[in-house]
Amino acid sequence: MDAVAELLADVRVRGAVFRQTIMPSTWALRVATGTPLTLARMLRGEAWIVPDGLAPVRIGANDIAVVRGDVPYVVANDPTAPPTHTVIAADYCPPPTDGRTCGNPSEDAAVLLSGAVESRGQSGERLLRALPEVLVVPAGSPHPPAEVFADEVGKDRPGQQQVLDRMLDLMLVSALRTWFDNAPVQLDPVVSAALKHLREDPARSWTVAELAAEAGVSRAALARRFTEQVGEPPMAYLAGRRVSLAAELLRTTEYTVDTIARTVGYANAFALSVAFKRRRGIRPSEHRHKSSV
Repeated sequence: MDAVAELLADVRVRGAVFRQTIMPSTWALRVATGTPLTLARMLRGEAWIVPDGLAPVRIGANDIAVVRGDVPYVVANDPTAPPTHTVIAADYCPPPTDGRTCGNPSEDAAVLLSGAVESRGQSGERLLRALPEVLVVPAGSPHPPAEVFADEVGKDRPGQQQVLDRMLDLMLVSALRTWFDNAPVQLDPVVSAALKHLREDPARSWTVAELAAEAGVSRAALARRFTEQVGEPPMAYLAGRRVSLAAELLRTTEYTVDTIARTVGYANAFALSVAFKRRRGIRPSEHRHKSSV
């Protein structure tokens, strides 16, 4: 498994906030959605991303900016302009204020297409650690056509949320893959082999010694190299992998918690509940309830 595939493997967008906003001649918005990742794509005109405490970053027409959610920022047509409105996750295209609208743009209006990934667990903590605060993928890179996105967000259709989720998935993964192509991340072959085993057979009762034997290195060497490259020890990674799989099964099936626990590699529901609470702060039953609301 290559490094990029590993980082993108668990990226899934659900509940995407994805809107087209038409700007007046002068505009500046503070974005504080609290989401793991936000995207900005100028369909027309240019803008500046100004993260708190960092230098401004310019985005031109059809560039895509990806901003980590732990960095509040201002997006504006002038990097020195003070923000006139704060955008939160539930407020991506609010009732018109300061001249902004979500309808049809005039020929000279700047048009911003923006998206937010709402669930940190679906974005992948390792991916977030691998990204800079702001990255820009320039126009001309192999992005999906902007017109496709603009057309969908401008209309109210059956199943629209699911379509927007998949479209934001596509835009995000496409942008990140292009960025990683120019900033390659190389995985140690030993670490790559260990990750392959843990991803393909997470329910097995793995130990560091067994993984090391499979990779042909010592336990200490595997633990050190794995932690350096992945950001956490092998068994911590395995626990996260199992909890992620359990969360997906809780959301998409009616299996009992005990059945799910055994499916992903835990002895019983109690063991899964302890691991789930440690990783996500809630019990499996609470996660299932939240997912069904």
